[in-house]
Amino acid sequence: MHAGHDASPGVPPIDWDVAVSTASRLVRPGPSVPVAEAEASVARLRSITAEAEGHVRELTGLGGGPLLDGVVVDRASWLRSAADGIAAMTDGALPTRTGKAAAVMAGTAGVQAGVVLAYLGSRVLGQYDPFAGESGKLLLVAPNIVAARRALEVDAADFDMWVCLHECTHRLQFTAVPWLRGYFRDQVAGFVGGLEDSAESLSTRLPELLKAARGKPDPTSSSGPMGVVELMQSPAQRAVFDRLIAMSTLLEGHADHVMDAVGPVVVPSVTTIRKRFTERRKGGGLLDRVLRSLLGVDAKMKQYAVGAKFTTEVVDTVGMTAFNAIWTSPETLPLRSELSDPQAWVRRVCP
Repeated sequence: MHAGHDASPGVPPIDWDVAVSTASRLVRPGPSVPVAEAEASVARLRSITAEAEGHVRELTGLGGGPLLDGVVVDRASWLRSAADGIAAMTDGALPTRTGKAAAVMAGTAGVQAGVVLAYLGSRVLGQYDPFAGESGKLLLVAPNIVAARRALEVDAADFDMWVCLHECTHRLQFTAVPWLRGYFRDQVAGFVGGLEDSAESLSTRLPELLKAARGKPDPTSSSGPMGVVELMQSPAQRAVFDRLIAMSTLLEGHADHVMDAVGPVVVPSVTTIRKRFTERRKGGGLLDRVLRSLLGVDAKMKQYAVGAKFTTEVVDTVGMTAFNAIWTSPETLPLRSELSDPQAWVRRVCP
């Protein structure tokens, strides 16, 4: 053995075990709920997931095969699942490190990731993870759903169905469109893998970036750390980022459109729920608003609105069947520029 040769395996850039343990310590406890009410909520969420996806399939014309239940979880279980999902999605995209400082740096990054997870862990209502196993996993975070519906003072059964419609739309997007999962993973890997190159090229492009920043604002532009990242991107990296933003905006907006368009027969109080939920998205105390901005959550809220408006206008123009041409291939997904100009997508894809 040669002296000084480090044959130890590389250390991933984020220690996700540290992230989960940090988040578990920081996440707020769920609402205090009587046992009977908690059991009823869990049972209802489990029982309506398949029904909700049936409504989504009927509206969109997508999907087939058996209707599957979701998994009802608490906050701690969501934290672990979210960390595992992010790790799987970015596996191989970030370089490993070697040397004595590698574990320390990974642990520090894990703590930072844990703070973000803890913040989101008390707010996320549900999530579909397309990278969990062969068919993905749909999670419904029961304490957060109960807390939200209490805050909104809306009908429990209606709100539960409304949330399930959104998450089941996400599940259907990935299960009914075979190429979407791999394409999404490739775009994330391409984006994450190019971050270091983007940072290195920032200084040479600073005048160009300052000029662009004074231009017309993009309705899908990012805020917080993601806004800084966007400024740092090289032209090649920006192209990847634009594809990722366009796709995620479509997925979120399509789901928001579906959860409202299914209609009052399925969710009788849908108009009241949407109005109060939209106001809640804008609300929060000063600290909450600052954290949302720093974490880019406000940009995520913008995605819902822009994507839903795009979907609704296209469906109103050409109908749902023609809209579904959007799922044909990566080339038929909307360009980022088309999100604020739905008719441009219609002209390009549905001449």
